[in-house]
Amino acid sequence: MASVDIKGAEVEAAEIEAEMETADKIVEVFKSPIPSFSPGELEYERSVATANLLYRFSRPYFVVQPESPAQVQTIIKTAVSNGLKITVKNGGHSFAGFSTTDRGILLDLARMQDVRLHKGPNDKPVAVTLGGGAQWGHAYKALVAGRYDGYMVNGGRCPTVGVSGFVLGGGLGPFTRKFGMGCDSLTEATIVTAKGDLVTVKETDDKQSNEGKLFWALRGAGGGNFGVVVELKMKVQRVHDRIVAGRFTYSQLDEPFMGAMKELYRFDWPVNATIDTHWVCEVKPNDASSYVRFVAYFNGEEREFRGLIDRAIGNVHPELAARMKERTLSEPSTLFLHETLVAQWWEETTRAFPSNKAYSLYTSFVFEKRLEIVNIVADKVKHWLDKFQSSFSEDEAILEVTWVHAGGHASVVGSDQTAFPWRAGTYFTYIMVRWYDKWLSAKMGQFLEAFKSDLRRFSMESEAAYINFADVSLSDYASAYYGPNYPRLQEVKQIWDMYDYFHPPQGVRLPKSKDSAGNDGDWVDLPRRQWESRGAFPARKKADFAGIIRDLTDLGF
Repeated sequence: MASVDIKGAEVEAAEIEAEMETADKIVEVFKSPIPSFSPGELEYERSVATANLLYRFSRPYFVVQPESPAQVQTIIKTAVSNGLKITVKNGGHSFAGFSTTDRGILLDLARMQDVRLHKGPNDKPVAVTLGGGAQWGHAYKALVAGRYDGYMVNGGRCPTVGVSGFVLGGGLGPFTRKFGMGCDSLTEATIVTAKGDLVTVKETDDKQSNEGKLFWALRGAGGGNFGVVVELKMKVQRVHDRIVAGRFTYSQLDEPFMGAMKELYRFDWPVNATIDTHWVCEVKPNDASSYVRFVAYFNGEEREFRGLIDRAIGNVHPELAARMKERTLSEPSTLFLHETLVAQWWEETTRAFPSNKAYSLYTSFVFEKRLEIVNIVADKVKHWLDKFQSSFSEDEAILEVTWVHAGGHASVVGSDQTAFPWRAGTYFTYIMVRWYDKWLSAKMGQFLEAFKSDLRRFSMESEAAYINFADVSLSDYASAYYGPNYPRLQEVKQIWDMYDYFHPPQGVRLPKSKDSAGNDGDWVDLPRRQWESRGAFPARKKADFAGIIRDLTDLGF
């Protein structure tokens, strides 16, 4: 058991008390011009609510929801001058709880969701400007409302994911293989710096200028490291008027199936095709099942897609190939955006709802499409699914291993042309363990650590991970997320945030800082520490289910 630093705890408690007194004064000043909410108020509870019970006691001093860039400037200036840290929330999907905090101010961008389409000479969209709090559903809704079939913004698979968090971390979407990562479609970003300045950086800026360096850094390492991004401008891309898409599950995970999966992973797919796979094991007392869920997207004709499936796995597993062809259909691109993405990623979408509470941990890898890697990793994933089923047969829990299909045009961009370094990766794979009883937390953590250790050496450079699939327990997150680009990111940090005001967990640190080796990994004890660092909690409001429905309706679903 770790020793307790009583003196340190007393100092921290005094700091928290002083910060809370300051926060109480600030929130009263903010409340009139800027929507601000204290613990116990309904909007506060909605904003801090999280589906992941590991972060259930994360309680910022107050929540502020600016409605304009000018208000964000005011918040930053006030917070800096009063020595209070802020945490920025966009969509709230951070796997590692980075969109919440138990100290300081939560700056929730939920009221900055404007979407503006920019049209070209033919009155069709060529670009889109998105508020810092917009979610992908808002962007897709604009294309659907205008019935712009054949036009696509290079966004996320899950419509409730925040635009800015997605893009600033790199961004893997259904059409990444065709158009590159989400950050490759970014043309402008407007950010509020620690000085409170409003700065717009563009792809046309001189790459050696401070603005050009910041634009480079924002594409892959921009999440909370250099300021608050309040607006982004992205290209609108041309796709076929109709998209082939589908989803199905397969549960007979025998030797022929494993052979087919290896063929699928190493097949030379064209850039218009994306095949994601989810390996899942669900256990309940006296009941367990393992299966693979397939999610397919194809930017082209249905007959062409069917031919690809036959060439990829038709000979090794005719039944699987037939199932994949039967469970896909061609539809207008606007219909694909309106309802198909939601249906394809329903589990991931609903899992983030605060009403669906469970404990969850994640880790991630970046695999290249090499024969020896694909064969070994696929076999190991199957082995760990079987081990999970036998280890937790009397519990209720889920293990999910998701292979997000990338490569294609995302790999054409050089590893140093944006802050995101792992361009040669073809499969960005994340593991999730999810459980419902807190007594299982330590055992689940041990299982995930063992699984992670077994796969890590096959990830790029034996360390690569993806910041948008953040792993709270990484021992050297700087190398894992940013690889050889990290020193350059530190130089950008020195230029734009020289006093390290923006200090997110697993963030970019100043050049001489040694704080890049991650945390102590003691996430099991996190809820207890958060509980003991606070006094009495205000009475909580009931779950705002009407608010959840309102949010989904606002996204067009």
